[in-house]
Amino acid sequence: MKTKRLLSLVIAMTATLGASYTWACTNLLVGKNASTDGSTIITYAADSHTLYGDLQYLPAADHKPGEMREIRDWDTGKFHGYIPEVAHTYAVVGNINEHQVTIAESTFGGREELADTTADAIMDYGSLIYVALQRSKTAREAIQVMTSLVEKYGYNSEGESFSIGDPNEIWVLEMMGKGGKEKGAVWVAIRIPDDCIAGHANQSRIYKFPLNDKQNCLYSKDVISFARKMGLYNGKDADFAFSAVYAPSSFDTLRGCDARVWSYFNRFKAGMDAYLPFINGKKGATVMPLYVKPDRKLSVRDLQEMMRDHFEGTPFDMTKDPGATNWWGVPYRYRPMDFKVDGEAYCQERAIATQQTGFVFVSQMRSWLPRQVGGVIWFGVDDANTAVFVPIYCCITEVPDSYRVGKADLYNFDFDAAFWVNNLIANQAYNRYSLMIGDIRKVQKGLEDEFEQNQPVVDARAVQLCATNEAEAVEYLTNYSVNTAQDATHRYQKLATYLFVKYLDGNVKKEKDGEFERNADGMPVSPNWPGYTQEYYNTIVKESGDRLKVREIEK
Repeated sequence: MKTKRLLSLVIAMTATLGASYTWACTNLLVGKNASTDGSTIITYAADSHTLYGDLQYLPAADHKPGEMREIRDWDTGKFHGYIPEVAHTYAVVGNINEHQVTIAESTFGGREELADTTADAIMDYGSLIYVALQRSKTAREAIQVMTSLVEKYGYNSEGESFSIGDPNEIWVLEMMGKGGKEKGAVWVAIRIPDDCIAGHANQSRIYKFPLNDKQNCLYSKDVISFARKMGLYNGKDADFAFSAVYAPSSFDTLRGCDARVWSYFNRFKAGMDAYLPFINGKKGATVMPLYVKPDRKLSVRDLQEMMRDHFEGTPFDMTKDPGATNWWGVPYRYRPMDFKVDGEAYCQERAIATQQTGFVFVSQMRSWLPRQVGGVIWFGVDDANTAVFVPIYCCITEVPDSYRVGKADLYNFDFDAAFWVNNLIANQAYNRYSLMIGDIRKVQKGLEDEFEQNQPVVDARAVQLCATNEAEAVEYLTNYSVNTAQDATHRYQKLATYLFVKYLDGNVKKEKDGEFERNADGMPVSPNWPGYTQEYYNTIVKESGDRLKVREIEK
């Protein structure tokens, strides 16, 4: 882990076009008129094999003239340089600031020759996120901060898609370096229409864009001319497509990345089968759009459930292939994502929900409430499928102990750390998924139902306090967020031990009246033996022939 860092997060991602690597991070977006209550919504799964999930708080601060800020690479901790501080920086909790601005990301890599790792390039993508959160009151201001920083100090990362939102607007900003040929980056930012949903998942999603719509599209002045200079494009300006030029698709990026966005659109928009040829890499297929208008409005709970997606009900359904049906329906595949059989290359599906997740959130931004109340980051750690999303208000001044970095990290287990408790639950389920997931859903849903029911009451009380004493409102929301998260961790601790006891040694202990069953003499009754699926038995016989066949003994 980093010893000096802006946030205690390490997201180890490589992204070279066409190479085999871990596709990390998914963002789903909702415009304010596409949500059930008028919220804007951004989700983020920070997926990595080396990320310890925690929740950080950066307090607001005043800075003296001449004060400098150290910039270290978010992925590696490498020192890049210094930039001047601004007079005042805003408080940030996780990926939302006190003004309800939210920023998330997914790395698409793009043309590897355009990644700038020279000493003159200071700003990496992670530093851009958190510097912008500390300096921005709106999404548009965040875009201006981020693009100005790379123009002045250089961009030391690969191709990146950013989700940037405030209570009124949602934007996607895509950025590509210049390979050290020039300082800065080429970029395009598109505002998502208020009645639409959008998403990106490790592949550039902006193709053609309007050149004369400054209200809804911003771009670097050289985004097209630099491509011409590099010999990457020679067509008309009006036909220029950012993704096609700077991040051409491969089968990996279509099935490993764009398929996740397709699954999101498919859940809420009819007719998405029309883009399956694109997802499957068919020549001449119609490109899937950056955004679509959903058939119904989406709630925060809808987005939480979408972050748990494994392509259920689609041609890519991970609960239906042999990897699942032979092993208790588990919708997970361990790395590497590609493999060969008889010299032919094959791939594993890559869904939104994945086992190697550090943290996940659904950020809710609401324009009609005081800013202290309007912003809620529904935060979880580890795999979104088994995590519980707890409400963390954007104004809080401390984070729950179970979500802090302390003695626990990726190499040091701590039962009081939410990350480790969630991993205990998830990793038990990966072994016997269909048996355990119902027990997990019962506790998970119970907690999230409770949080949803509490929110109107908590909001109303906080609004009332804001009208008379802002400090009391902040204290109230801090206490609520901390106590709720701590309670969720305690209830998940009980769930982790319950699962271990119930499913010990391949058995399933019997229960009665909410307790493990005992006989009249107080001894444990004989447990159930669930065995395996029929598909598993069929595979065993097919592969082993008569070796395990029961025969009459010879006499």
